[in-house]
Amino acid sequence: MTAHLPARSRLVHDSLRDAGITGEIVVLPDAASTAVLAAEALGVEVGAIANSLVFWSDDEPLLVMTSGAHRVDTRALAERLGRGKIQRATPEQVREATGQAIGGVAPTGHPSPLTTVIDPDLANYPEIWTAGGTPHTVVPMTYDELIRLTDGTVTKVD
Repeated sequence: MTAHLPARSRLVHDSLRDAGITGEIVVLPDAASTAVLAAEALGVEVGAIANSLVFWSDDEPLLVMTSGAHRVDTRALAERLGRGKIQRATPEQVREATGQAIGGVAPTGHPSPLTTVIDPDLANYPEIWTAGGTPHTVVPMTYDELIRLTDGTVTKVD
């Protein structure tokens, strides 16, 4: 069943199943590396896309799962989390921390768990879509599944 998936997405699939999440990874014909592109490809509101943004803070990666309708206010988020400066990770840092490329970072399937922040506005959608390990793959899940999967901290991000 997962043989048609890219290797990175198979890792994500296995991690989802280990967490009891049954959503199937969808392979899109075109890359959906932005929330707008993913929403258009899936026919959903952009807010239902859970962007996976990797930042660097206090010498470690920080994964922020935000509604596609929001931009992250790094200064305000750092204050809320009691962290030092939060800045965008480089493509190399993203790959090292997640094993995945920018535009395809899933909330799971990483070499080791990441500190994760989850946008509470994602709770407004009965189904949200996250990247599935590559820019061509996405996977549906619920807000509660995302929290459980990542052991994320729910915090306003914008």
